[in-house]
Amino acid sequence: MMLSRLPLPADRRPLIAALAVLLCLVCAAIVLAQVEGERGIAPVAASTDIVIEGVEVDVTGESARDAQQEGWREAQRIAWERAGGPAISDSQLQSLVSSIVIEKEQIGPRRYIATLGVIFDRQRAGSLLGRGGQVSRSAPMLLLPVTVSGGTAIIYEQRNAWQRAWAEFQPGGSRINYVRPSGAGGQSLLLTAGQTERRSRYWWRTILDQFNAADVLIPVARLEYTYPGGPITGRFVARFGPDSRYLDGFTMTAASDEELPDMLRNAVRQLDRIYQRALTSGRLRPDATLDLEGGEVDPALQQLIELGRQLENYDRTQAAPPPAATPDAQTPADQPDTPSASIATYTVQFATPDAQSFDAALSGVRGAPGVRGASVSSTALGGTSVMSVQYAGSLGELAAALSARGFTVQQGSNALLISR
Repeated sequence: MMLSRLPLPADRRPLIAALAVLLCLVCAAIVLAQVEGERGIAPVAASTDIVIEGVEVDVTGESARDAQQEGWREAQRIAWERAGGPAISDSQLQSLVSSIVIEKEQIGPRRYIATLGVIFDRQRAGSLLGRGGQVSRSAPMLLLPVTVSGGTAIIYEQRNAWQRAWAEFQPGGSRINYVRPSGAGGQSLLLTAGQTERRSRYWWRTILDQFNAADVLIPVARLEYTYPGGPITGRFVARFGPDSRYLDGFTMTAASDEELPDMLRNAVRQLDRIYQRALTSGRLRPDATLDLEGGEVDPALQQLIELGRQLENYDRTQAAPPPAATPDAQTPADQPDTPSASIATYTVQFATPDAQSFDAALSGVRGAPGVRGASVSSTALGGTSVMSVQYAGSLGELAAALSARGFTVQQGSNALLISR
């Protein structure tokens, strides 16, 4: 709802209307340009099978086909040993393998060099490996892989190698319950590197609810190029939670751009192990302050909530009508009955350049005397948001109450515009 303005001359109204339509079309084109294009990378389907990746083989044979088959058999043996399996025959081992994933291979006339992934069927191999039972997993964790390169931090704004490495990661054998967005469409506007620096629980809860997640994981890859096409140093850090808490980190190197995907895949596996160790030690658990409706809450936050409830009860008591007079009681003629103030709903527009100002404005309005409730009807971070306020009094009285709270108030027709 727009605030009232002085009437415009009749001859200028068509021109202004045309300019408004043109402005809307330009804004729509800008938004469309921000979300269109090839941005998303769909993550591979998660499997509960046992995955052993990065198995390197270098074998020879009588022909290219024979060398390849021998290389696959050798990869199965190495993978089974890495998985901690007991000694079994090659034929029995072959029956436990559900598939071979070719990560990289070179085939010669009689030689086979490759990096393979071996996937064992959990139902058949689980009993031999002691993994047949159910494994406890973490709460759903939203994954936001941040790439920092050349002074720019991105997540899903454009396709990148770090995003692809996590999309191709097979988390079936991990205890971490990853929620992996594709980054397509509007997700590239919502899930940005700037979001990882926000601390507002309201904003985080809104985002997590859209993906049915309990908390967030933030694996950061900082890539430093020695020179274009030359060696690359990757500094990787495992962070989590709305406060971006540090868990662990490490450094890897790649000789060139061709080796970058392999380095990133290895980094993903190592970061997954870090998150699993944090889960085992009890460090990786959902932040209690994200549960805005119940559960354990930080004592300082709980104290603020209780104080707000006390103020709300006090305002409700002050606005309650006086008790009805008994038949014997008489009301003096010079003290007429005062009817209780009626509750009305008003529209309040408020500037929200960032998440901190959004929270401050919302809490400031809710704490004003006489306010019975405030709900956000439109959110525009970086612009002007709108809330509906239930107030026991007139619009002018609400404007005065907000002014007393430190707001700059402009009053229009059944609406207010406030700012700090």
